[in-house]
Amino acid sequence: MDTRSSTADSILASARELVVAGGYHGFSYADIAQVVGIRKPSIHHHFPSKTDLVRTLVHDHRIGLEAGLAAIERSTSDPVAQLRAYSAHWEACIMDGSAPFCLSALLASELPILPAEVALEVRAHFRVLSDWLASVFERGARERRIAVTTSPRLEAETFMATVHGAMLSARAYGDPKTFGAIVSPLLERLALP
Repeated sequence: MDTRSSTADSILASARELVVAGGYHGFSYADIAQVVGIRKPSIHHHFPSKTDLVRTLVHDHRIGLEAGLAAIERSTSDPVAQLRAYSAHWEACIMDGSAPFCLSALLASELPILPAEVALEVRAHFRVLSDWLASVFERGARERRIAVTTSPRLEAETFMATVHGAMLSARAYGDPKTFGAIVSPLLERLALP
């Protein structure tokens, strides 16, 4: 049972937007207080430190990832369709602006300067995604549905890096369509007839 208050949820939502916009060090509790319309001590009541806040944010992001991957698994057993569904999720989020960049991917670029507790959550997110993608590539290779030229694990890492790189390119060029322009040809090359 989730006992988190609506205020805590609002704080997390604001923090998510601020982290995606400017990274871990790109915001303060004063920024959140202004957006949410509360005082800084109220934020500290819910999240005693910025580390606690961002650690919780990344943990929640990973839980959301796990739920999303499980939903993809329930919707189709076709490994190519699963890869397409995963990339389509990000394409839609980038196009509508609801999630223009993966929170964990953005924070991964800051790993050397992140608090250890936050870095641990970021790495856990990547392990979950990498393990799922590796299982999809292993199944796809076994069923002769996905073209695998190296190991399934390396193919999974390459796919993950391409998706995150496509997010970065879409952001750098200020063009959400860049994401699909990069990822779609990769999906076409991976799919065996």
